[in-house]
Amino acid sequence: MVNQDSFQTKWTPRILSVLRIVSALLMTQHGAQKLFGVLATRPGPTPALLSMSGIAGVLEFFGGLLLLIGLFTRPVAFILSGLLAVAYFMAHAPQGFWPIINKGELAALYSFVFLYLAVAGGGEWSLDRLWQRRNTAHRSGDASGLGEREAWGASPQQ
Repeated sequence: MVNQDSFQTKWTPRILSVLRIVSALLMTQHGAQKLFGVLATRPGPTPALLSMSGIAGVLEFFGGLLLLIGLFTRPVAFILSGLLAVAYFMAHAPQGFWPIINKGELAALYSFVFLYLAVAGGGEWSLDRLWQRRNTAHRSGDASGLGEREAWGASPQQ
């Protein structure tokens, strides 16, 4: 019989990374629409860079790229969570209470996903985790940044 605890211990940080990567890929698309006019359903002019939409585009695109690679995950996710909360309350909430009616489901969902990432971190497959491992190993004297088991792909909990 498979030990359920070891399965969850091994895969929880990995699935957290998958959530981060997929959310980041989707967020960069929103930023690309605003900044570069690509992937837009209706072609039109891009907003001025220092307008609210332009700043949102910068945060969505470059914040999404940082989340994609898992660099500065917690602060970037916190900023994006706030951005999406502001977007919800400024653009969607005035059009009605229910997100399904005011078309704010994505903004609300993104806001809470990014809030979760701000607390949970980027998961196992992130540059933050790699940086953390290297700093920990450097302090303990392991020059490679990885323990012997980790160097061969095993997680430290095994």
